[in-house]
Amino acid sequence: MKQITTVLKFLIPLALGFYLLWHFYTAMDEPTKEVFFRGIREANYFWISLSLILGWFSHLARAYRWKYLLEPLGLRPSFWHRYHALMVGYLINLAIPRAGEATRAALLYRTDKIPFSKSFGTIIGERVFDLVMLGLILLLAFSLNFEDILSIRDLIRPQEDGNSGGINWLFWILLLIGFGFFIFLVSYFKVKKFRTKINIFIREIMSGVFSIFKTKDPFGFIFFTLLIWFLYILYFGICFYAFDATKTFSFGGILIGFIAGTFGVMFTNGGIGAYPYLVGLVVAFYIGDQMESQEMATGIGKALGMIIWSTQTIGMIILGFISFILLPRNFEKEKSNGALEKNIE
Repeated sequence: MKQITTVLKFLIPLALGFYLLWHFYTAMDEPTKEVFFRGIREANYFWISLSLILGWFSHLARAYRWKYLLEPLGLRPSFWHRYHALMVGYLINLAIPRAGEATRAALLYRTDKIPFSKSFGTIIGERVFDLVMLGLILLLAFSLNFEDILSIRDLIRPQEDGNSGGINWLFWILLLIGFGFFIFLVSYFKVKKFRTKINIFIREIMSGVFSIFKTKDPFGFIFFTLLIWFLYILYFGICFYAFDATKTFSFGGILIGFIAGTFGVMFTNGGIGAYPYLVGLVVAFYIGDQMESQEMATGIGKALGMIIWSTQTIGMIILGFISFILLPRNFEKEKSNGALEKNIE
């Protein structure tokens, strides 16, 4: 059952991503494709390169922030161990959504013998604060461009075609989740050894989640959280200077595009298909009145969405593989050779 769930977690988002990628291309008519490919060729890649550097800084800031959750638990892995674990986790997320978090915790156990459940709990704690930040950005976007968001939502919503047949994929996914939860409950109440392990695992996770309230420097954690999300928006927004048509893009529009892209990453593996499609839709919506035709607006919007997604994804793959190579494989061997790094903090 576990293997089937793992395969479905990989295949369903990947299949959706490839479908959206196929739809992303085939939905364009020939004039739009011409604008799209010309935009890819003629974009100012100085701003894209700067975006990649800012994106890397955001990864460094996230790796540094992790220490504020680990230290209250008496855990002090080196900065580079944290960074490499983070980047390999991002790499795994491109294949299996949300599996990167577990990979981060597993890699810290390999390098520093930190219990998986404790470090995994700190990662969950990180995600709680990141969701708060995303919620605040969403509220800001709503306050600036509420009517635009409603209009864009109507563009994304599929048109009703009167065909109520076919397979309801959501029903089957929920049914599968419900079946898995039923198996878990039966195992928990019937198998004592399984129940004991789950209880210990939950306690250690909760200690990680609440470690933020025990940190000696909560303002440091808050500062790096704000810095991470500032860099996220900055490296996204700076890409709009790559095209003359988007240089004067409104801040509210950039926020909506950023949120659309973030949700795209949640839907599919690394945002494949969904990210460039949604970002392109937002860009085309805002520049439509400035262009000579809707084909030009759509072509430029999709070109910008594809450039942002593809360059950031390629950059993350390269950095992830570098970290995979540099991350120590054997803690005991490293320790015996006196090769453990000192913390840079």
